Amino acid sequence: MDVYFSPLACSLASRIVIYEAGGEADFHRVDTRAGRTASGEDYSKINPKGLVPALKTDDGVVLTENAAILQYLADRFPDARLAPSGFARYELQQWLSFIGAELHKAVFAILLSRTAPPEAKAMAKETAGPRLAYLNDHLAGREWLLDEFSVADAYLAAVLNWNRAVQLDFSPYPAILAYQERLAARPAVGKALTDEFALYQPA
Repeated sequence: MDVYFSPLACSLASRIVIYEAGGEADFHRVDTRAGRTASGEDYSKINPKGLVPALKTDDGVVLTENAAILQYLADRFPDARLAPSGFARYELQQWLSFIGAELHKAVFAILLSRTAPPEAKAMAKETAGPRLAYLNDHLAGREWLLDEFSVADAYLAAVLNWNRAVQLDFSPYPAILAYQERLAARPAVGKALTDEFALYQPA
């Protein structure tokens, strides 16, 4: 299994899940601006969208998009119990969709953009408030997004980590701050962050 990633991008979630499951994968760093892997491979031949993550199965089939890849990994490593069954699986999809659409794209992608105009960034900050409040209310009195740590928590760990760069004020959201502390204390999350931060520095 091959996983294509950029350091500290949303592809970090795949690394967290693989570490959490005790699984193995070949990780290939991608320069998304140049469109090439670290070995010089044309990344557009792997993922024509040019984005990370991408996953190539042992059969050579390529899968893209976080929500799909994370659920594939959860099913590949069922003993890790990183995705529930029954109705809770739809709740998992609900959170993957919320993280991807309402936080990743609507807030952090804009705030991290080097080309987004100031007006767009101001709107993204305004947009962030209700979404963070919703997340904070959900996390109050519970450890994880679902009853147990899941692939949705891995994705949220990657997205919330971007606040190191964006520096939104999280002080009104104590449940999110406590959640981040629990994430940081989880060995797989800590290892994944450490590994990718070391790769990000020279980028």
